[in-house]
Amino acid sequence: MKLIIPMAGRGTRLRPHTHTTPKPLLPVAGKMLIERIVETFAESLESKITEIAFVLGDFGPVVEQKLKVMTEQFGATCSIYYQDVAMGTAHAVYCAKNSMDGEVIVAFADTLFEVDGKVSVQDADAVIWLKEVENPSSFGVAVMDGDRITSFVEKPSEPVSNHAIIGVYYFRKGEDLRKELVHIVENDIKSPRGEYELTAAIDALLEQGNVFKPATVKTWLDCGTLQAWIDTTTEVLQTIEISEDKLPNNVRIFEPVYIGQNVTLDNVTLGPNVSVEDGATLKNCSLLNSIVNEKATVSDSHLQGSTVGAYAQVKNMKGTIHIGDHSIIQGG
Repeated sequence: MKLIIPMAGRGTRLRPHTHTTPKPLLPVAGKMLIERIVETFAESLESKITEIAFVLGDFGPVVEQKLKVMTEQFGATCSIYYQDVAMGTAHAVYCAKNSMDGEVIVAFADTLFEVDGKVSVQDADAVIWLKEVENPSSFGVAVMDGDRITSFVEKPSEPVSNHAIIGVYYFRKGEDLRKELVHIVENDIKSPRGEYELTAAIDALLEQGNVFKPATVKTWLDCGTLQAWIDTTTEVLQTIEISEDKLPNNVRIFEPVYIGQNVTLDNVTLGPNVSVEDGATLKNCSLLNSIVNEKATVSDSHLQGSTVGAYAQVKNMKGTIHIGDHSIIQGG
């Protein structure tokens, strides 16, 4: 089983953090977003992931090395492809066409999700991960007939289905998907908004008689904005426990809270809903509904709904702030 993950987007809604770190590498309670996504596949698929192919922008060798190390931890080989110009979802997947043979999963690195048990791909040419939603008019949806998907509708104005497509797709024959993507890109078949759309390739495969089935998602969490990143971290924190007997006496914890390795705490109140990454230093401060990235320092501050970048320094601040990596901010 091969896993293709397009992640070339700049994640502009998560700035300032994505000025220096691609969105999928941002931490969510101790693990990178992309790591949690791959972990979900490793746990829920019946087949082993043998290769992970990443489609990147110009993120540089440090990011690529992190992805390679992570991939090896899952016992898979790492392939790197590049999308120099964003031209749509079909083009992003097309960039990884050389890894598109045999069983393939395409997963866009925008969201976290959970499924119950194992995902079966038996008796299906393709499987689409779906989540029931209350407002289907905001999503692309799959129309069902029993346990088969019969069609797809983008942001339906009529209530044809409440099964939203979350951006994860399985194909039994990756070469068939590659054929459709090559046809779309090389024949310049674009949508009205001027992009190459993955849905066009999927529609073509469905029209050819391929059997499409659903995989039901029980949890679907967005990480596309600063608030969504905080909210998703809050959801993940519900599953994490900390050992309070190792904390200093002048530290107060209101769970859920995540505290990474080698964190220095002195006279602080944390939580609820706070994540502190490895090597951070917190002194004389309180944090609520906030994220502090690795090696950051927060002192003499009271923050809520905030995100502090890696290696950043915060002093004498109150309220809500969002500062990027290596930044320095100090109140009066």
